[in-house]
Amino acid sequence: MKHARIAWAGAIQLAIESDGQLLITQGPHQGHRVDFDEVVWLPPLVPVPQPRTVIALGLNYADHAKELAFKAPEEPLAFMKGEASLIGHKALTKRPADVAYMHYECELAVVIGRTARRVKKADAYDFVGGYTVANDYAIRDYLENWYRPNLRVKNRDTCTPIGPWLVDAADVPNPMALKLQTTVNGQVTQSGNTADMVFDVPTLIEYFSSFMTLKPGDLILTGTPDGIVNVNPGDVVVTEIDSIGALTNTLVKA
Repeated sequence: MKHARIAWAGAIQLAIESDGQLLITQGPHQGHRVDFDEVVWLPPLVPVPQPRTVIALGLNYADHAKELAFKAPEEPLAFMKGEASLIGHKALTKRPADVAYMHYECELAVVIGRTARRVKKADAYDFVGGYTVANDYAIRDYLENWYRPNLRVKNRDTCTPIGPWLVDAADVPNPMALKLQTTVNGQVTQSGNTADMVFDVPTLIEYFSSFMTLKPGDLILTGTPDGIVNVNPGDVVVTEIDSIGALTNTLVKA
């Protein structure tokens, strides 16, 4: 099932995809159908009682590491992001006027479904609630350390579009065999497959849960394949993952 979180009729609504429309699933409008272009799409994540942990991976595809002239890491290279950087499908991302190189990153995002502590790799999928698409923008001008990008590179407001759907884990039988693709203004610029991750989803859950507790709603952004290019205000970027969805985002001047 594909879940969405939207703003419509003056309130935030939870919905599911149904026959090419959004079906409201709770509240006074439960059962009402709306078209995709009638709503404002929000990150498809229900609120959590404590701040959400957002983990992102660097250089987790060997071809991307090669593209940047680095060797693939021997253990996961991770950095943290604030939830405030998240925006929804069809939202606008601000590109600072004084930067020369800003690029997208199409990524499979894992949404934790159960509290995870010292999880073994063989059991890791039991702790996944679902999957969504993330676009983890980076601004190279501010990059000082390729292995640990600083906050100005990766944690900027509006620079992590996510969605449009949260797809139940049960509906994604093999998340390690999904095609990824990015288009910029309709032209394919990035193409890859989750099978090419250096550290797969079970390995990442085992690794992170060995020293920190993962809670329901936490996110793991699993890295991006090669094919990144600079984007500018006015560009329309679509990051898409098979079975998960197509996330559209437009660049504007900050």
